[in-house]
Amino acid sequence: MHMSGGSSIPQTKTARHEAIRALLAAEAIGSQEGLRLRLSQMGIDATQTTLSRDLMDMRATKIRDARGALVYTVPDVDGGPTHEAEAAHARLARWCQNLLVTSVTVGNQLVLRTPVGAANLLGSALDAVRLDGVAGTIAGDDTILVICRTPDEARSVERRLLAHAEPGAAPEG
Repeated sequence: MHMSGGSSIPQTKTARHEAIRALLAAEAIGSQEGLRLRLSQMGIDATQTTLSRDLMDMRATKIRDARGALVYTVPDVDGGPTHEAEAAHARLARWCQNLLVTSVTVGNQLVLRTPVGAANLLGSALDAVRLDGVAGTIAGDDTILVICRTPDEARSVERRLLAHAEPGAAPEG
């Protein structure tokens, strides 16, 4: 499940790990102190010791980003590294082309249909790109419920997913 902006974050290890994963996907963070500061701005207080343990538990590594800076990365919800946002968009486009069967908008929600057994794959790819308008996703066997913040954002997300699903569509980055 994906949660972004405007949400309350409990002071739990699981919530902290998801916040770390989201930050490392969205920003180039190269130090534990920089990560601790960003978490603090989100209302999550973590000591350096706790953060160090979290990064180890999450299998964090430091890599050079496209600019050559050393940044932290961890495996994302879909298995790809968090620092590869462009690759996450490419995966979403590929899975939309291969797996998105239909989309129905109901107010601020989308109901996406996939072949049997494929909803989690497409749902994870959608979670990994962390679209601003998406408050959360729930995936079953062949259906994904995408809860958006507003009906306008639901229509925008639907247009984007359907554009990805078109044969030969180029992935957005």
